[in-house]
Amino acid sequence: MPASIILSNLSLSTPDGRPLLSNIDLTFGAERTGLVGRNGVGKTTLLASISGEHLPQAGRVVVNGTVGLLRQDVQLLAGATVADLFEARGQLALLRRAERGEASADDLAEIDWTLEVRLQAALARLGFDLAPDTELERLSGGQITRVRLAALVFAEPDFLLLDEPTNNLDQDGRKAVIDLLAAWRGGAIIVSHDRRLLDTMDAIVELTSLGATRYGGNWSRFREQKAVELAAVRHDLAHAERRLSEIDGKAQEAAEKKARKDSGGRKKRAKGDMPRILAGARKDRSEDTGGKTAQIAERQRAEALQAVDEARRCIEILQPLSVRLPATGLPAGRELFWLDRVSAGYRPEQPVLRDLSFAVVGPERVALVGPNGSGKTTLLKLIAGELRPLSGIVRVRPDFALFDQKVSLLDPSISILDNFRRLNPKAGANECHAALARFMFRADAALQAAGSLSGGQMFRAGLACVLGGSSPPSLLILDEPTNHLDIESIEAVEAGLRAYDGALLVVSHDEAFLQAIGVTRRLDLAAKVLRTHGGIV
Repeated sequence: MPASIILSNLSLSTPDGRPLLSNIDLTFGAERTGLVGRNGVGKTTLLASISGEHLPQAGRVVVNGTVGLLRQDVQLLAGATVADLFEARGQLALLRRAERGEASADDLAEIDWTLEVRLQAALARLGFDLAPDTELERLSGGQITRVRLAALVFAEPDFLLLDEPTNNLDQDGRKAVIDLLAAWRGGAIIVSHDRRLLDTMDAIVELTSLGATRYGGNWSRFREQKAVELAAVRHDLAHAERRLSEIDGKAQEAAEKKARKDSGGRKKRAKGDMPRILAGARKDRSEDTGGKTAQIAERQRAEALQAVDEARRCIEILQPLSVRLPATGLPAGRELFWLDRVSAGYRPEQPVLRDLSFAVVGPERVALVGPNGSGKTTLLKLIAGELRPLSGIVRVRPDFALFDQKVSLLDPSISILDNFRRLNPKAGANECHAALARFMFRADAALQAAGSLSGGQMFRAGLACVLGGSSPPSLLILDEPTNHLDIESIEAVEAGLRAYDGALLVVSHDEAFLQAIGVTRRLDLAAKVLRTHGGIV
C-alpha cells in the first residue's frame, strides 16, 4: 500500500480545551504540501496529531507508513552532540572500540559498519562536514536546525513533518532545505511562512476557522486563487447588504402603508356608516394579513442578516492584518547607538566579534547579515545591554525596544491587556483596547495570558504593546522578526514598518522582508563590511 496520511472528521483543541479545528477531512500522499494559516489556528497542533504526539478531540488520523517530525523548539541536554541527534552515540562508541581492537565477538556482530558513512552523507545533504562528537553548544541555532533535519532524513521516514524548517537559517541553509525537499521522493507536510520555500510546493492547504481547504499548485498560484476568492466574497457582501437594505425598505414601506390603511379604517368605523360585524371582520383580516406579512418580512430579514454575517466572517479570514503606527518624531541627526573598536563574546579567549566600530544615526534602516554563527545575535545583546563588551566602548540611547525571538519584553504570566498597561502606564482604557484591536486582539482575545500564545501571536502581541501606545520608541531592534509570523501578518508588519519613522536594526535571513521594509544599509559581520545601496562604506 502506498504511504498516505488520512484525516477523517478531525477536530482539535488546545491542551486547555480551546477549540482549534473542526471536521477536517484531508488526504496526503507522496507530494510536498505547504500548510499555511494565521497564527494560532492550529498548524503545529495538526502536525503533532499526525505524529501521534497530540490526541484529537474527535475524528481519526490514519497513517500508512512512518513519519518524522521536526519541531520548532527542542530543549537540548547539556553536553549533547551531533551523534545524539542521530541517536547514534552508542553505535559510534562501539565502532571506535572495534577500531581500537577492543570489541568482543558479540559486539562485532552488532556493529553497523556503514553508520558513519551514512551519517556523514546525511549531514552533507544539508551542507555540513561535522564530526559526530561535535558538541551542539558550539553551533548556532540555525546550524542545529540543519543538523536536526539531517538526522530526520537519516531515519528515512515515509513522511517528513516540518514545522518552520527555515527559521533561523541563513541563505545557504534555506537553499539546502529547498534542495533537500526537491530531491525527496516521499511525502512532506511543511508548516512555513517562507515564501521562497512555499513556491516550491506541489499543493497548499490553508487552515482557517472555517476548516481546511486544499489548493493545487505553489504559493504564488494559491495567492492568485485567494485574490479571486476575496473579490468574490466582497461581491457577495455587497449583494447581501443591498438585499438587507431592500428588505428593510420594503418593510418600512409596508408598515407605513398599513398604518395609513388602519387609520382610514378607524375613521370609517368612527363615523358609524359600516355595519359593526363587517367592520370587525375587516379589522380581523387586516390584523391577520399584517401578522403574516410581518412574519415573512422578519424571516427574509433574518436570512439576509445571516448572509451578511457569513460574508463578513469570510472577509475577516481573508482580509490581512492592518498595522498603523504613531510617529516617533526622531530627528535625522540624533545618534541612537555607537560602538567603537568593540570586541565581544562569551569566552575572553574566543571573541565572537572583534574590533567592531559601528553607529546608527537618525531613522536609518540597517540589516545585520551573515551566515549562522557570525555574531548577529551577540551584537544585538551587546546593544541591548544584555552582554558587556570584552573591550571597546558601547554607547546606546535608552529609547529602544528589543524584540528577541522569545519576545522576552512580555510577561508570560499576565494577559496581553495587562502587558500593554505595564508598558504604557499612562494609557487609558479606551486607548488600550483600541491599540490591541488594531493588532487583532479584540475583546476577550486581549485577555489571553501572553504565555499561552503561539510564537506568531506572541510577536504580534509584543508589537501591539510596544508600538500601539502613543509614544513608540525611536529604535526597534528585531531579531528574526518573521520567524513565527504567518505570511499575512508578515506583509502587514512590512507595511507598518515601512510607515514607521524611527530607526530599525534587523537580523533577518528573509530577503523579501528586508527589501519590503526599505533597508538602506547592511552590516555583513562575516566580511566585516558595511554596505549601502550605492556600494561599500
